[in-house]
Amino acid sequence: MKVWINRIFLVLFSGFIVCAGIIAYADIVTAPFIYSATETPPHAEVALVLGASVSSSGKLSAVMAERADKAVQLYKAKTVEKILVTGDNSTLSYDEVYPVGKYLLIQGVPEEDIFLDYAGFDTYSSMYRAREVFDVTSVVVVSQAFHLRRAVFIARSLGLDATGIDASRGERYVWYTMREIPASIKAVLDLWSKRVPKYLGVQFPVGGDGSTTWVGSSAQMIYFQNQN
Repeated sequence: MKVWINRIFLVLFSGFIVCAGIIAYADIVTAPFIYSATETPPHAEVALVLGASVSSSGKLSAVMAERADKAVQLYKAKTVEKILVTGDNSTLSYDEVYPVGKYLLIQGVPEEDIFLDYAGFDTYSSMYRAREVFDVTSVVVVSQAFHLRRAVFIARSLGLDATGIDASRGERYVWYTMREIPASIKAVLDLWSKRVPKYLGVQFPVGGDGSTTWVGSSAQMIYFQNQN
């Protein structure tokens, strides 16, 4: 029994070391490309707003609202030309994307400058689709500090000229930070395996009109049927 306990402990300890190493490496290589909330990143084609929870009524969570507000700030400062909103709309009853688009409209961003990506089911898929579906080459990733290193690491590993800006207003997101451990491992596996997201379909280049990606609050996944 003692032998098995020692083996289990060794496996867990080794896993911890691997996780810590992955996170530390991503932190080191992305550090020059991460900007604080008060800094201005270099000009890029788009601000990429990564998905976070949205209520069934369409109200943005605090995390999501912070990201949307920061993207508006970048757009109005002309740091970016367009805004790409990406997130999970895997079912008709859950939508992280369309409500954010409407929020941006209220903040004064024209519809033609807002692109909606309904199949950004995880950070890797969002970055991959930004490159392949929306023809993005340069991007400012908009998220909170706990997420930025991983997001920018994935984006740059996929060939995007990516920087990241902290959208938080000083809050500490302990639970989200803890989630970064397994998420970082998944990111490495996705990059190593060169995973291709399920949904790709036709292109909507960000140099065009974002209005073509607005299909209504209850039709997004219908829009993606048969576009594997």
